[in-house]
Amino acid sequence: MSQRALGDFIGRSENWVYKVENGRMPLDRVTVLVALCHTLRCSMEDLTGGYLSGITTSGAEHEHVPSIRQTLSLPSSLLPLRIAEVSATDFEASVTDAWNVYETQAEGRYRDVGDRLPNLLRQGHAALRDVGTGEEGGVLRQLISLYGLHQIWLRRVGETTLARIAADRGLALAERADDPALLAAAAWNLSCVLTSAGDVADSYELAQQTIAQCKPSDNASVEHWSAYGALHLQGAVAAVRATKGPRAWDLYHGARQAVQRVGADLNHWHTSFGPTNFAMHEVHLKAEECDASEALRAADHVQINPELPLERRTRYLIEVMNLNRVQRDDYATVHILGKLMRQSPEEIVFSPLVREAVADLLKREKPMWRDDLRAVAAHIGLAA
Repeated sequence: MSQRALGDFIGRSENWVYKVENGRMPLDRVTVLVALCHTLRCSMEDLTGGYLSGITTSGAEHEHVPSIRQTLSLPSSLLPLRIAEVSATDFEASVTDAWNVYETQAEGRYRDVGDRLPNLLRQGHAALRDVGTGEEGGVLRQLISLYGLHQIWLRRVGETTLARIAADRGLALAERADDPALLAAAAWNLSCVLTSAGDVADSYELAQQTIAQCKPSDNASVEHWSAYGALHLQGAVAAVRATKGPRAWDLYHGARQAVQRVGADLNHWHTSFGPTNFAMHEVHLKAEECDASEALRAADHVQINPELPLERRTRYLIEVMNLNRVQRDDYATVHILGKLMRQSPEEIVFSPLVREAVADLLKREKPMWRDDLRAVAAHIGLAA
């Protein structure tokens, strides 16, 4: 099969196939690997010799996954059993504090938040059980937010199936609330999970239909505009991964009105939506289109706002690191890896892109950056 024919089958250019085959570009997108397996009629093991060169996220499941799995396995009606009365105010304070730990604490946040999640979920359904007339909406908001915290925590530790269960429950609650802003926020959560799991067509369709249903009015709240804009950006990511490039850019530019309405880098519904995140997504879309040089040129104009949640800043830096790796700028790649380790030492342990980059660089380490690279390798558990 020619390079052009293979590229046509998987929605990539002939030049892209050439670069992959000649080792000039890493092949580390799960959706592309799946498409290649289907086209070449082979297994993932045949194609890669082991998933992403044998570099997986972290081996054993996180210590708090079993208790979270057990809680999510129970029907919602059983969760509040044996839980004393919980006020809406106390529950909101607990959810807010858990999010604050997750978004700001550099070390130990996965252990801290993971330990809290099962009991928080029980308390949330107890608060919903005990809520007074007219106060249900506030508790539903916090429960949807809590399910959002579940999905992002679970995705980051590699538990996409459980993350989807959490996101599905949040979306069901949003439909119960009959609030378009809540629905947009909950759909954004589920779209994130679907995209991470490789179900990009479903993610794109969910984003499309929810956008049509949840368009804010001129006097809508900033929260509504944030969720609506974030859903555009997530839909754009799903679209580009589903090889719908033109539609991806339509969705991206469709978020501009929401950016103008929001006006600043806010974090409503923990979407990090605002001008900076909008600019970061331009980098991401160009990277997804395998145009690393253009993506890096766009990154040159992104001023990272230190007020954004730690995870958002870290995930963006990981992307920029990988773009430098694609361009074979090893010094810049190692420099950013060191910055990542200082900024978020726990986050990078769970990143397949970080582990793949370090494993790749260890094969060709140079004296100028050998010690810095080995420090990162030791931190994430890869022997030099």
